[in-house]
Amino acid sequence: MTLFTRRSVLTAALLASLAWPVSASAEEITVFAAASLKNALDTIAADWQKQTGNTVVISYESTAKLAKQIEQGAPADLFISASKKWMDTLSDENLINKDSRKDILGNTLVLVAASKAAPVEISKDLDLKALLGDGKLSMATVDSVPAGQYGKEALESLGLWSSIEANVAQSDNVRAALALVAAGEAPYGIVYASDAIADDESGDKVTVVGTFPSDSHKPIVYPAATLASSTKPAAQSFLEALSSDASAAVFTAQGFTVLK
Repeated sequence: MTLFTRRSVLTAALLASLAWPVSASAEEITVFAAASLKNALDTIAADWQKQTGNTVVISYESTAKLAKQIEQGAPADLFISASKKWMDTLSDENLINKDSRKDILGNTLVLVAASKAAPVEISKDLDLKALLGDGKLSMATVDSVPAGQYGKEALESLGLWSSIEANVAQSDNVRAALALVAAGEAPYGIVYASDAIADDESGDKVTVVGTFPSDSHKPIVYPAATLASSTKPAAQSFLEALSSDASAAVFTAQGFTVLK
């Protein structure tokens, strides 16, 4: 999908009639969301605010950091995670409204390059070490950040991790990992497909050179839930809005898979 086409899809979606009720008493809600959601969620939130009169304040960071902040009592109304595991942790600690929880999105793991590099087939036969040369492979933190965890899992399943482990440059979140590649500080990186699309729209234009086989890592799923500490109806309203047809068009244009 070209940039023009994606923008056309977004425009059509947001001009559509959205049946989001205007709140009789406007509320401000705080949303904690995985960093990879920024472009799509900013668009959806801006339109929802216009439609309802409510206000959304969104804090973007790695899922791991956001989950830990919630555990420490950070005031938030809604959490959108890039990992089922972290949402499970909060559920086990009774920190989310379990009945509100839903899996809303999926994603794809890709290898990106800082320049117009040639495409590669990502398989057990890929000589990733030779591809990197003296350069680094940019990834989100592999022990805690979902994009890094998925990336490490994929490399291990393909038998590639041990040869490049010493060459990995780890960042706090997937957008930071992408930025290293876009800035030319790392020749290659592992990010979500949605991040590559967001970078293309910002003008940095990293190149997707390969897609990791879906069976090389666990499915990438984004669950969302309101927090048990929140008493604001607008939080549930915004969560429901994320599954609307208009939101689905925005997410799809940004490279996500919408789960129904």
